Amino acid sequence: MITRRGWAVVFGAAALGFGGRVLGIVELFVLAAGGVALVAVAVVSVRISRLSLEARRELHPPRVHAGSDSRVEVVLVNQGARRTTVFAIRDPFDHGRRQARFLVSPLAPGTLARAAYRLPTERRGVFAIGPLEATVADAFGLASATTKVAPETELTVYPHVDTIVSLPQSRGHDPLAGADHPTAVASSGEDFYALRAYEVGDDLRRVHWPSTARLDELMIRQNEMPWQGRVTVLLDVRRRAHTDESLELAVSAAASIVTACWQRGFLVRLVSTDGVDSGFAAGHVHMETVMEKLATVGPSRDDRLTDVLGGLRLPGNAGTLVAIVTADVTNADLERIARLRWRFGALTVVLFERSSYDLAGAPQVRARAVPGPGPVVRARMGTPFPLAWNQVMGSRLGRALAGGPG
Repeated sequence: MITRRGWAVVFGAAALGFGGRVLGIVELFVLAAGGVALVAVAVVSVRISRLSLEARRELHPPRVHAGSDSRVEVVLVNQGARRTTVFAIRDPFDHGRRQARFLVSPLAPGTLARAAYRLPTERRGVFAIGPLEATVADAFGLASATTKVAPETELTVYPHVDTIVSLPQSRGHDPLAGADHPTAVASSGEDFYALRAYEVGDDLRRVHWPSTARLDELMIRQNEMPWQGRVTVLLDVRRRAHTDESLELAVSAAASIVTACWQRGFLVRLVSTDGVDSGFAAGHVHMETVMEKLATVGPSRDDRLTDVLGGLRLPGNAGTLVAIVTADVTNADLERIARLRWRFGALTVVLFERSSYDLAGAPQVRARAVPGPGPVVRARMGTPFPLAWNQVMGSRLGRALAGGPG
C-alpha cells in the first residue's frame, strides 16, 4: 500500500521527531507530524479510490512468425458507481522482462476505454503476457493500490519462414507419395475420371444425367484427386551438434521447408532427435502443431539419433526425407542418415556449414563432404539457406520437368 517514497517520508518524519526531542526544537516536531499526516491522507485517498474494472486483452493475431507484428488491444470498463481517478495500467511481457505502461484518464460509470500496443517478436517461443494490473496512486506517489484485472495470455511466435520453392515430386516404391499421377479415390477434384453407381451420401450435383437416363440407374461422376506427396523433415537438435545461432538457423529452415511443402499440398511430418514425431497430415491444425513444436524446441542433451533413425527405417516411411544438420555432425551420423535412401523415394541433406553461423573463425574451415546419394543444400557465408535451397531445388525441378532424373 505505502510506496518506497511513502516509507522514505515516514522514516524521515521519525528522524525529524527524534531530532526535535533531542534538540528541543518544536519546528522539527511539526515537520514530523506533517510528514506522517501526509502519508496517512495518501493511504486513505487510495483506499477510497479503489477500482472496479472489467478488462479483457485481445491479441491480433495470437500466433505470428518471428519478425511479424502482433498487436495487443486492452479494453477497460468502469463497473463502479463512481468516477475513477487517473490510474495506470501495466501489462508485463515475457515474465516481466519487458512491459507496457500507460495512464488512463478518469472513467465515468459504465464508460469504456481502449488502449493498444505492439509486441516485439524478434525471437520464436511462447511468451506470457500479463497479468494485467491497474494501479491507483495519490498525487505525491506516497501510497498506491494495485489490482489484477485480467489474467495471463500466451503469444506464440513461430520461427521465421523464408520464401523457398517446394520439393519436387519424389519417385519411389511408396504408392501414396512416389507416383507422379492422380489417384481416383475421391469425389473431389476437377478432371473427369470415371462413372460409378450412386451410393448413399454422394453429392447429387455430381449425377451424370445422360448415363443415368441410358442405364436407368443413378450414375456419379468420379473425378480425379490431385497428386499428394509426403515429406519428412528430420531436425537434429542435439546440443553437441549446435550453437545457439546454428539451432535458430536450422529451426527456421525446417519451418520454411514444412511451410513450402504444405502449401503445395504435401502431407508433412516433423521428426526431431529429441523424440518428437508429428506423423503425416496436411490440415491446418496439424500445421499449427508442427509450428508450435518448432517455436518451443531447444537444444537437447539426449542423443536419440540412433532410435530416431531406426524408426525411420521401419515400413510406412516413404516419400521424401529432408535431414537438417550442421557442420558439427559426425561422419558416422551422416553415413547412417545416407543409408535411409533405400527406404525413401528421395533424400536431401541440408547442411549448415560453420561459416553460416560462426562468422569469427569459420571462413577458413573446409566444406564438409556428405556421403550418400541425393542432393546437398549447403548454407554458408554468402549463400544463406533460402538462396542455397532455391538453387538446388530449382535445378532439380528443371530436370524433372525436362524428363531427366530428379
